[in-house]
Amino acid sequence: MTNGTETITWREDAGRDLVRSFGDRMALFVRGEGAYLWDDQGTRYLDFLAGIAVDSLGHAHPAFVEAVSTQAALLAHVSNYFATPPQLALAARLKRLAGTGESGRVYFGNSGAEANEAAFKLARLHGGVDRPRILALKEAFHGRTMGTLALTGKPLMQEPFQPMVPGVEFIDSTVDALEAALDERVAALFVEPIKGEAGVLPLPEGYLAAARELTARHGALLIVDEIQTGAGRTGEWFAFQHAGITPDAITVAKGIGGGFPIGALITFGAASDLFYPGTHGSTFGGNALATAVAGAVLDEIERAGLVENAAVRGTQLRTAVEGLDSDLVAGTRGEGLLIGVALTHPVTKAVTAAAQQHGLIVNAANDSTIRLAPPLTIGDVEIDEFARLFGAALATVADALLLDEPPATASAPADDAAGDAPRERKEPK
Repeated sequence: MTNGTETITWREDAGRDLVRSFGDRMALFVRGEGAYLWDDQGTRYLDFLAGIAVDSLGHAHPAFVEAVSTQAALLAHVSNYFATPPQLALAARLKRLAGTGESGRVYFGNSGAEANEAAFKLARLHGGVDRPRILALKEAFHGRTMGTLALTGKPLMQEPFQPMVPGVEFIDSTVDALEAALDERVAALFVEPIKGEAGVLPLPEGYLAAARELTARHGALLIVDEIQTGAGRTGEWFAFQHAGITPDAITVAKGIGGGFPIGALITFGAASDLFYPGTHGSTFGGNALATAVAGAVLDEIERAGLVENAAVRGTQLRTAVEGLDSDLVAGTRGEGLLIGVALTHPVTKAVTAAAQQHGLIVNAANDSTIRLAPPLTIGDVEIDEFARLFGAALATVADALLLDEPPATASAPADDAAGDAPRERKEPK
């Protein structure tokens, strides 16, 4: 256990030693198990963010731990001059799950941004000099590297880093806007099936099917960013499968590694022939350790029926939120276990702070949307506890609004006298 002075010290260390691009860290977490985290004070939290849709199996899952330890003791890295069994097995599994058929190919990187960088280059290879235009959607998020930032339809994020990589144009998320923008000079369209960073905003009904038909008609690639929606999170292995289409490429990361850094570009059909030796590469991408862990995570998702669980628990979770009967909740949206809770007031920062006080981790996607992305392993117990804690957080903020007082910050989580804090809140000896 640490005392108050030591708690301040880690905050001072973080402020002094870490770059400021993330802002102040909200807690110092030291241990996790299942859907729970413990901070340096021994306080327990229910984690309904899962590392932003990363920890598919929760924390310290035996399949994850076994894969890391076994493969690390065997072989971690040899470079992409060579192949390894875990790399080949994972590529074959991803092709099967995505339904690429024999012609599919997989490129491995270390993150979602790297996967989207590879997809950007794929689009350029397809377009050449005759198709210099790339379309992306307003408010979409595809990464923070210079290439992926150019694909990200958020002007405020781009502004400090102008000029952007040229050739990207942003359109509204409507079929009419897409139809008007497409011509034979468009190399590719990039889309997120659900815009997670924009507030968990699904594309309009029928958009992906129309986008597939229109891009095919004009000879442009349809590239689907599945970084946040893939690995079973929406109740299908990949969100594009809800629409029954076949894209030209998808990008994946986050949940496929269950907490281990890995990303991938998966190509379909003729798009699989665009890369040739020397056009792209990665020193660490697809190393034996990362691919072995991702293979074990996907195997456990498949074995335990967690794709189906995401569909069932997502419906149950949305019902629980709507059943709280809070004046702050306007409704829910999303698919499976990627859910946006729309608020009636722009108070998401206050809600996330109050939730942390009550022992719950959620995320403010924007000023009026709370993002929920819990582990795919959650069940009745976790959802019941979430409803109790989230309801308490909403009540805390609602009371503060009524009194016209700011709610307490989350800098010092405390036990709740009314019994809304989670049980076993101290670290067991």
